[in-house]
Amino acid sequence: MNVLEAVGLGRRYGTTWALRECTLSVPAGHLVAVVGPNGAGKSTLLNLVVGLSRPSAGHLTVLGGHPAGSLAALDGIAFVAQDMSVYRHLTVTDMLHLTRNLNRRFDTAYARTRLDELGIHLTQKAGRLSGGQQAQLSLTLALARHPRLLVLDEPTASLDPLARHDFMGAVMTAMVDDGVSVVLSSHMLAELERVADYLVLLARGRVRLAGTVEDLLAAHRLVTVPADASSRALGWEVVERSAAGSMTHQLIRLPSVGSPLPPGWQARPVGIEELTLAYLRENAAAPIPTLAGAIR
Repeated sequence: MNVLEAVGLGRRYGTTWALRECTLSVPAGHLVAVVGPNGAGKSTLLNLVVGLSRPSAGHLTVLGGHPAGSLAALDGIAFVAQDMSVYRHLTVTDMLHLTRNLNRRFDTAYARTRLDELGIHLTQKAGRLSGGQQAQLSLTLALARHPRLLVLDEPTASLDPLARHDFMGAVMTAMVDDGVSVVLSSHMLAELERVADYLVLLARGRVRLAGTVEDLLAAHRLVTVPADASSRALGWEVVERSAAGSMTHQLIRLPSVGSPLPPGWQARPVGIEELTLAYLRENAAAPIPTLAGAIR
């Protein structure tokens, strides 16, 4: 089953495309990292997935074919945004009651037990909780709906390293214990390298890379070659190139996994952070797509 399937998906605001020609098929059971610079279309994609926005082009289904935003889709998706979605003047108990009344399915006993284990008292005002506690409260409210897909939009951006670690530990536990699939938008590349097993890289509103981390890393190498050598002549895509005296360092995408290198060329594997940064630098100077012929 695919938890997310997009075909030609696009969303524009005025004349500017925030997301364009997005085609993805993401299988269930993964922690999907959606990465890219500010303005790349990450939040736009996630808002489309959870039904907070509607496509301007193409179509999107979730959880095995349900139209995004439909009741069947919303029943199986929980969303935690960067602002944590807590009402500062309400107590934790009030937040539980409010969330229970706004959802067709909510496990109050599960939520109370989890909050007790975290040392978050039900009588506390949400606004008096620490940033890490607010994040855990938001995550608890989401997980108490027992979703099949958990969507997280920069949920740890304002947290300290320990709070981020605890939050992601709770997410990983939910994946193991409840079989939840996760789509996570984040700038924390080093953290994603530890937890993500599926990568979607957006740049300038378009999908630049998508696939399992294992497959993507296997298809890329950092090679050191003579400055006059041409990787493109071998049919390889050069993602990034930098000079090093009489040699050049080139991050290349092989035409197929295991493609042999010419004699004398040195190559090493790359990690998620190194791969992601190379693609982002490649797209940094690209023009922002606009609606052709539109009047600003």
